[in-house]
Amino acid sequence: MANDSRPTAAQAWQMMVEGNGRWQRDEREDPRRSAEERAAAVAGQTPAAMILSCSDSRVPAELVFDLGLGDLFVVRTAGQVVDDAVLGTLAFGAGALGIPLLVVLGHSQCGAVKAAVSVAAGQPAPAPSTLGALVGDIVPVCEGEGEGAVAGAVDANVRRVVAQLTSDPSLSGAVCNNHLTIIGARYDLETGAVLEV
Repeated sequence: MANDSRPTAAQAWQMMVEGNGRWQRDEREDPRRSAEERAAAVAGQTPAAMILSCSDSRVPAELVFDLGLGDLFVVRTAGQVVDDAVLGTLAFGAGALGIPLLVVLGHSQCGAVKAAVSVAAGQPAPAPSTLGALVGDIVPVCEGEGEGAVAGAVDANVRRVVAQLTSDPSLSGAVCNNHLTIIGARYDLETGAVLEV
């Protein structure tokens, strides 16, 4: 979608769902990845969607959605945890770039969520200590122990971040004016499927 015709949020999501289907079936089109398309992209960007996803190396957004250069505006942090830098980046995408869709993308077996589930169960915080702030944001949505608790906390964390972004002053105006839609989703590492949360 790296052209002048910007899709709506619903169209952008449909494009992503279709691309994810190709990814799951191993029928990738690998769009907009040539040297010519790279040169064409120098003139500017009009991404169809923003993605706030985990920094896990197994969840590269452009591959998971079978999209290419200029299609997605991606921000990645462990556990999709939001700080001022993330908020500023997303606000730039919504405001300056006019991106209509923001997808908060969690994933199965998330290490940050696993750490938060452990801390919520009374186990020591992970090292290094700088991880404490990341994990601390996730702990309030954690209940129980084990893999079931991790799976539930992954979805709960996605919903928490969607609510946080929707109500943040830097994005809430765009949401209220229907210029930005924020949705949550989860990527399954085993199947490659992305499902709304």
